[in-house]
Amino acid sequence: MKYTYKEISKKIEKLVENECKKPANIFGRGFWTHHIVPMAKYSLELAKRSKADKQIVELAALLHDIGVIKGDRETHHISGAKEAEKILKRFDYPKEKIEAIKHCILAHRASKSIERKTIEAKCIASADAISHYEEIPQLFESAFTRFKMNPQEATHWIVGKLDRDWKKLTPKAKEIINEKRKAVKLIFKNQ
Repeated sequence: MKYTYKEISKKIEKLVENECKKPANIFGRGFWTHHIVPMAKYSLELAKRSKADKQIVELAALLHDIGVIKGDRETHHISGAKEAEKILKRFDYPKEKIEAIKHCILAHRASKSIERKTIEAKCIASADAISHYEEIPQLFESAFTRFKMNPQEATHWIVGKLDRDWKKLTPKAKEIINEKRKAVKLIFKNQ
């Protein structure tokens, strides 16, 4: 059966939302609404500003954390790229677009030094970072309940994560989030 892009997008959206509800997702059900949805929104905004391929960006945004949602916290960029390929092949999605999406997923993490070779990969990495600035309560929730950190450890982890995130942002992404970064820096100024 041949699917339209809109059908594929909707099916993948539902698939990822459902995966977020499963026990393997250590970040809980709110990960969908507090990370994936805002990240997808910002990725499309960056794609528009950067003249990137919106289809690649949208699908990569929806699938960028599928590895961690399924339980792989350490190498989710690798397992996620493999899982995304399996999912997209089910829809007979074009091979070259699958490869572009896999690259976006592989290169999205700030904690890994993987070159972002395409504008689409830069959009995904930047949108991922922006979403962390948007959802700081989600980061604290993860630090406290999932990783069992104390307040000092949690604060140190979040400040480090946000600093790494800032470094991976494109100039266009920095424009979008700069005011929030200033506010965050004020809140955590002694860290």
